[in-house]
Amino acid sequence: MHHRGREASLGARILVAEDDVKQARLFRVYLEQDGHAVHVVGDGRAALDKARTARPDLVVLDVMLPLVDGLDVCRILRTESEVPILLVTARTTEEDILLGLDLGADDYLTKPCSPRELAARVRALLRRSRSTGEAAPAVLRVGGMEVDTARFEVRVEGRTVTLTSKEFGILEALAREPGRVFTRGQIIERAFGFDHDVLERTVDAHVMNLRRKLEHDPARPSRLETVYGRGYRLTDL
Repeated sequence: MHHRGREASLGARILVAEDDVKQARLFRVYLEQDGHAVHVVGDGRAALDKARTARPDLVVLDVMLPLVDGLDVCRILRTESEVPILLVTARTTEEDILLGLDLGADDYLTKPCSPRELAARVRALLRRSRSTGEAAPAVLRVGGMEVDTARFEVRVEGRTVTLTSKEFGILEALAREPGRVFTRGQIIERAFGFDHDVLERTVDAHVMNLRRKLEHDPARPSRLETVYGRGYRLTDL
């Protein structure tokens, strides 16, 4: 990875979709301090319009938006581009968080959240999005599964499985060294491009989604195993 001027070059165009005016103002202040150009919209329809016309480098998206729900915005945006999406949600149930990630969000923050943490997550997502494509293309074969890193495709026993970009990143990291136990921190470093232990719960949520897609019985995983007290490993069946 190239680190020359990394922090200085992170200034980006960021779209913040947040209907809480006070919260949006705080987000803007902290993001502008990091050198980003910030545009704020207050509803889901405006978020879609602005994302299409301004083509931002990253979208901060509140789930509870008027006119068009944030999860619908996320789903629609993801069909149109790979722009990094950071969900901000007051819904803290596991189902809502898993749904947001499965719709293509790259990460999430639960309210109440500090604007400082939001700015840190934005920096991390931007670093990750700008460092993709450095690995040599390859098809990784693990048991009855193929991970095609050039086409971003996964096949399980010949069946194509649709993964989000972050799910693919985690699976690729594990598939490069089958049988090796990866800590959550190591998975974050390889799949997300940064080391931030606050995100360990995000890894767990992505793994749950991966199991739903890859395992015969997600409750009793045979491919993506938990090694208690240590982390996860991909078994070479």
